Amino acid sequence: MSELGREMIDLPANPGRLARKVVLALRACEITLKRPQRRMGVDAATLPETVTLTLVEAREIDPPAGVTPAHWRLLTTHEVVTFAQAVQITHFHRQRWTIEQVFRVMKTKGFDIEAVRVGEDGPFENLATATLIAAIQVLQMVRERNGTAGRPLEDAFDPQDRAALEAICQTLEGKTEKQKNLHPEGSLAYASWVCARLGGWTGYYGKPGPIVMVQGLQSLKAMLAGWKLRKDV
Repeated sequence: MSELGREMIDLPANPGRLARKVVLALRACEITLKRPQRRMGVDAATLPETVTLTLVEAREIDPPAGVTPAHWRLLTTHEVVTFAQAVQITHFHRQRWTIEQVFRVMKTKGFDIEAVRVGEDGPFENLATATLIAAIQVLQMVRERNGTAGRPLEDAFDPQDRAALEAICQTLEGKTEKQKNLHPEGSLAYASWVCARLGGWTGYYGKPGPIVMVQGLQSLKAMLAGWKLRKDV
């Protein structure tokens, strides 16, 4: 296959590998996969004889001496005939950790959707959709916990919850600087700090992860419900 183009990316560090910049040569072609042979004919008959996909290959050019080059073979249902389309597929692949985190938040250690005993398709689909929205909300807070992007509160919360968040925050702050919410009021980072504290983060050790945020969000939702209820009593 001829090259579609070359892309430079930042390859993050992992155990046994230092972070480095990588130049990838991108190629793509259409492939056809045959139906696997199975002993159970009834099961095999439910599958199509072939499936047509696109194979995108990303191979590192001129890796450092003694380093295993990056080499990805990615199968996709997307059409890839241009360099821009190939870059989009490698971008999808590089987001795989985010996808894993979404599933982690939705499943056992997070909202535990696997424990739900809803048998009907419609209600379960509604519940799964609501859980997915909550999982994305959690990851939005995790990514903005340092306030790097300067995202506003309304990116993940109802702006009407701001007064309640600020009142709750006052009960969570301590005397030391690390126990203070130093993010601007009305920012998503401010709400992330509140959720992290409600989830058990002390402010001293490491950064709050998604499971801490899940626990904090669940506590916050209950408190916000009480806050709204007080207006009707």
